[in-house]
This record gives sequence, structure tokens and C-alpha cells, in this order.
Amino acid sequence: MEIRLDYTDKKGKFEGFGASGAWWAQEVGGWRHIDEESSMEVRDRISQLLYSKDKGIGLRTYRYNIGAGSLHSGNGDIGNILRRTESFDAGEGKYDFTRDANAVYMMKKAAEDGADEIILFVNSPVERLTKNGWSHLGKKQIMRENLDKSKYKAFAKYCLDVTAYFVSEGLPVKYLSPINEPIWIWNGGQEGCHYSPSSAGKVMRVIAEEMENYPSLADVKLSGLESGDIRWFNKSFTRQLMKYEEVRNRIDSVDVHSYFLKAPEKGFFSRLAFLKRYRKWLDRTYPDLPVKMSEWCHMQGGRDRTMNSALVMADVIYNDINILNVSSWQHWIAVSEVDYCDGLIYINLDDKTFEMTKRYYVTGNFSKYIPYGAEKTGVSCDDKELKILAFEKDGKTVVIVINDTETEKTVSICGFNEKVKLVLTDETHNLAESESDSKNIIIPKKSVTTIINGN
Repeated sequence: MEIRLDYTDKKGKFEGFGASGAWWAQEVGGWRHIDEESSMEVRDRISQLLYSKDKGIGLRTYRYNIGAGSLHSGNGDIGNILRRTESFDAGEGKYDFTRDANAVYMMKKAAEDGADEIILFVNSPVERLTKNGWSHLGKKQIMRENLDKSKYKAFAKYCLDVTAYFVSEGLPVKYLSPINEPIWIWNGGQEGCHYSPSSAGKVMRVIAEEMENYPSLADVKLSGLESGDIRWFNKSFTRQLMKYEEVRNRIDSVDVHSYFLKAPEKGFFSRLAFLKRYRKWLDRTYPDLPVKMSEWCHMQGGRDRTMNSALVMADVIYNDINILNVSSWQHWIAVSEVDYCDGLIYINLDDKTFEMTKRYYVTGNFSKYIPYGAEKTGVSCDDKELKILAFEKDGKTVVIVINDTETEKTVSICGFNEKVKLVLTDETHNLAESESDSKNIIIPKKSVTTIINGN
């Protein structure tokens, strides 16, 4: 079966992959014991595995959570202590940047290891500014916003002061995302703040206006509005993001989350149908506005280290790039300590060890080998069971083939060199590199294969 590339069909540049340090970095950042395999401190080894291009999978983006301070106050209904955060807020206009030291360490280490893009994101405004003094609503506070209009400017100042501090520390802070998943009510379990689309747009406008008073942030962009389900209100939040000139001057994309939570009825909106509708609407309404996918995890209980979850993830990546045409793709959390299907790496709090997952290695099939700024290129194949993406930059072409069937496939690629490099992840291989004849490439069952042509 032949894979055909159309180098004239350019779909825009791709910027890379990332993940957030939320809920784990404040723990792992204190793990200074030695990893026997690498002879490194465990915290440094985990960072290397995630962000080094040579010794890891080369994630480019690190998302750092600017916390609301629920760990200091103990306020609210947040049972898992790792979902509580420290805050740099030490009173109006006062800051304590010695706080959150472990998480800040992991952010700095990620930058040292290769992350050249840091996004600062906010789940909830600092507790001092919220209506109820908590980092989330109370149980009976349905559909309420927890940030009063009179506090928008103070919230902007806090976010920008923190951003300016980290820029002054030499960190590659490229974006500030002040609103995370405004669609949800957020009345327990974690920090969070609900906003209507209109309110979210107004908050972004105030922050964009205040950014003009910070010359050091001239190169920092705003990102948003990061709605929490790929189906709901993305058009409304996008309209509000684009409503104000001040905001338009400070953004370079619309950021969405790729969750597709359980529908109230079976078959109520297919995920692919919604991606197509949203893409069509963007092309018609904001044709020059890039889309970034800034958060996703496999919303399923239990620790899954296998190809099953990895292939679910690969399918989402494929559809987000192929249909929604996103220019970057980011995981929710890089590391997980819970019994859930979310992190690329699992940690065990009792003995402070870590475990790899197939999600980690399959992510590497993309993040380690697609060059930064590569063009998404047209690709086709008569075998419709294979999901294929192609990227090209400076004479180097990277083709990624996802085979989620129980059948081994054989493909050829016309126009490639006689010999190509293969990188395979399946149930028995982890980013295993080999060489193959470009006319006879074996694609194993239940696998992700990266095919590289050129240097």
C-alpha cells in the first residue's frame, strides 16, 4: 500500500508538544534522592525524560500554574493536597517569591533541559481577590462568578507582576493564560473559577490594557480562552477573545481543550463532526486565526500503562492536527500520582519512584522527531484504516503512521530515499529505531511508527 505526499498542500506550521507541571511539580521538585539507572536526582531525571531532545522525548512547552493560595489558607473543599497551591501573594502589592519552590525548580529545570516556551496559567484568581475568599465556589453557589468586576484590575496586576518576575529570572515565558476552563462551575475538588463568555472577554481586555504598563512583557502574548469541552461554547468564547482590539493585539491563536465529556444521550454530537464544524466556522469567521490545543488527557479511571490508552491519545492527536489543524498540542499533566489515566509518567508517593507509560513513548513518536516549525503536509493512502500525518522542513520529511488494527501492514512511500529511519512504539518496543527500505515498510499491529526521510 502506497503513502502519497503532496508537498504543495501546506496546512501551516507546527510548533510542538507540551504538558503542565500542575499538581505534581510541587511534590517531585523535592525528590533529591538518586535514580540508580541514570545516577541523577530523581527530579532531574524526570525533567530530562520529558524535556530533553537527546535523553527524553523533547517536549517544548511547560505550563506552570500560578496558584490561588488554597494551601496556605486551607479554605475550600479540596481533598487532595497536591491540588492545593501556594501563592506568591503576600498582601496587596506584596510578594513572596520563595514560595512554591519545588514547582518553580521543575519549571526552571525544564527550561534548562530544552523547554523553550513557558505558559503561565491560572485556575483561580488569588483568594484575596475572590468574592468568597476561596479558590472555588461553595457547593450551593451554582453558576456564579467568583471574581467581581471591581477586582479585574487587581487580578491583572497580580498576574502581570508574577509574569514580569519570571521574565526577569530569564525564563522563556511566552504566554499568560489568565482563565482556565471558564465553562465549568468549579465548586470543589480543585481550584477553579467560572466566567461567562462576556466576562471572560472583559477580563482579557483589562489584562491586555494593563500589559502596556509592563515594557518587559512586550514579547509576552495572552492565550485563551481554554474552554473545557471541545463541543461547548468554543464559538462564544472565541468571539469574546476576538471582540476587543487590545486583546487581538496580544494574542496569536485561540486555545482550546480537546476533552469530549460523556454526552447526555448516546450519539449526541460526534467528536469528529464537532471538530469539522468548528474548523469550518473558524475558516469562515476568523480565517487567519491559528488554533492551539492546550489541554487533554484520557478521561478514564485506573492507571493504564499500555498501548490501549496510548492509541486513544494518538487518535486524538491525529484528529486535532488533521481536522482542527492545530499548531501545537499539549497534555494536561506530564506526571500523575493518582489512579487515573492521565500522566505520561506515574509516580508512587510511598517510595518516591516513577513508572513509564506507553503514552510517554507514543508522545515521543511525535514530539521527539517533528522539527519545530515544520509544515503540516498533505498525505493520503488507500488503506483507510491507517491514520497518517506528514511534516516537512528543510528537506526533512517526517511521516507518522498510527495502526490501531490487529493486522500488520506493509506500506511504501514514493519519492523517499531508498533507506529511511523508522521509530516504533508498540506493545514490545519503545521508540525503537531501525532502518528500512522505503518500498517495504512494516507497520506492526497496534503501533505508532515514525518514518524519517532526510537529515
